Amino acid sequence: MVYKKPQKKPFKKKKKGAAPVQPTFVRVRTPKDREVIGTVLQRLGGSRLSVAGLDGKTRVCRIPGRLKKSLWVREGNIVLVEPWEFGGDEKGDVVYKYNPTQVQWLKNKGYLKQISEFDEF
Repeated sequence: MVYKKPQKKPFKKKKKGAAPVQPTFVRVRTPKDREVIGTVLQRLGGSRLSVAGLDGKTRVCRIPGRLKKSLWVREGNIVLVEPWEFGGDEKGDVVYKYNPTQVQWLKNKGYLKQISEFDEF
């Protein structure tokens, strides 16, 4: 009995007159109530970060368990922090991480006027 290899399917060619992909518009999350925008200064380990907020305070923030796997944060990222009710000046939770396009939008709308470190985005 002779074994036959399955034949490979030919590559599909793209049409030259295809319409370009339209950009998707995503709503940027802005700070509400007690939330503060901040930049990550240092990763401390154990899902903890040192974050400098726009209110002038440096907090030790943690990434909640529901976001640990999905939220990858590096130094210099812009994050949304919710201060704790008890000890809110020193501690808080990271609620959201902004991508570079969203940072540019926040900068254009005036949310990030106080910090000049965001020129690199």
